[in-house]
Amino acid sequence: MTLTLEDRACGALVGAAVGDALGGPVEGWTPDQIVERHGGRVHGIVGPWHEEWRTARPIAPYHKGDGHVTDDTLMTHALVRVYEAVRDHLDAYAVADHLVPDLMTNPRWIPELEVEALPLQRIFLAEKWIVTRLHYAHADPREAGNGNIVNCGAAMYMAPVGIVNAANPAGAYAEALDVAGAHQSSYGREAAGVFAAAVAAACVPGATAASVVDTALSLAKDGTRAAIAAVRETASRHRDFESALAPLRAAVAPYDSVGPDYRTPSLGARRPSRLHSIEELPIALGMLLIADGSYESSVLGAVNYGRDCDSIATMAGAIAGALGGEAAIPAAWAKQVAEASRLDLHAPAAALAAVAREVFALDHTRRRTHEAAFTTLTGPR
Repeated sequence: MTLTLEDRACGALVGAAVGDALGGPVEGWTPDQIVERHGGRVHGIVGPWHEEWRTARPIAPYHKGDGHVTDDTLMTHALVRVYEAVRDHLDAYAVADHLVPDLMTNPRWIPELEVEALPLQRIFLAEKWIVTRLHYAHADPREAGNGNIVNCGAAMYMAPVGIVNAANPAGAYAEALDVAGAHQSSYGREAAGVFAAAVAAACVPGATAASVVDTALSLAKDGTRAAIAAVRETASRHRDFESALAPLRAAVAPYDSVGPDYRTPSLGARRPSRLHSIEELPIALGMLLIADGSYESSVLGAVNYGRDCDSIATMAGAIAGALGGEAAIPAAWAKQVAEASRLDLHAPAAALAAVAREVFALDHTRRRTHEAAFTTLTGPR
C-alpha cells in the first residue's frame, strides 16, 4: 500500500508525540537506573519517576509520565500553528512574528502542569531565550540564536518542516536552518536542519531506515556528520537495542559536550563548536537503523537509552512514523497519550498536510515562472 502525504504527516506528528510521552518519565536517567526503577526495560507508558512529583527534584513540578507529552510536543504543535497562519515556507522572521506571540499570549492545556497556562511558563531556558531575544531585545531574527545554549531545543520540534518539504530533504534542511536561526547556533542549529531533512527523506516512496540515514549524512556538516557516521557504524553491528545501549553511547560520546553525567554537565557543555554534536539526533538515527525502521522498536530503544530520551524518542518516533504512517504506531499508546494530555494528536497532522499541499502548489507555480523567465533570458538573440 502506498502511503499518502496525510498518512506520513500523521505518522510523523502522532509518532513524535507518543515517543515524547514515553520518554518523558525516564528522562535524565541511565539505562541501569531505568531498569532498577521499573524492574526491567520500559515497554510502554509508565508513571512518574517520583511518586511525589510535585516536589521531587530536579524536575519538579512537572508531571512527567502517565502519557503526558512534554515541551517537545508543545513546541512542535506551536510550529504547526505558524505554518497554518503563514501557509508557505517559513523563515526566522516567522518565528518572531508568529511563534513568539503564540508562546506569550495564548493559554493552552499544559499536561505536565495539569493546568491551562501560557506555553512560555512550561518551556525551558533555551526556548525562553527566543522570547527574550525577539520580543524584548528586538534582535535580528536570523541571528537571535547566537549566544543561546547549544542543545536539542531547536531540533526537537522541526518535524513539521520535514512534512512541508516531504520528499525534498535538501529543501527541508535549508528551511529548518533558516527557522532555527532564531533559536540556536552551531551544532544545535545543524541538528535542526538534519532532523527536518530526515523526516522529509522518510516521506520518499520506498524509503528505508538506511536511506534516511544516508540522506542525513549527505547533508550534515562537521561534528554532526561525524557523530551520525560513528553511530551508524556501531548500529550496523546490532540487531536489538538492548545490546546496543552502551556501544551507542560510546560511539556518540566523543561528540557530545554534555559529558558522562547528564545531570551534571561538563564545563564545555552546550557551547558552540564545529567539533561537537547534540546527542539526541545521532542516537535516534542509530535506534532507527537497529530497528530497521520499526516504530515500536525505534522508540523503545530511544526511551531505554535514558539521558535526554524524551527528545531522542520524539525524533525517532517522527522519522519512524513518517516511514510507516499512523498504522505503524501502537493505537493503544496513541489513544492513551491523547487522552492523558488532552490533545487532539490528529488535527495538527491534518492541518499540516493541507498546508504542505498548498506550499507545493505555490512552489510549482514559482518554478514555472522562473523557468519561463530563464528561458527568455537564455533564448536565441
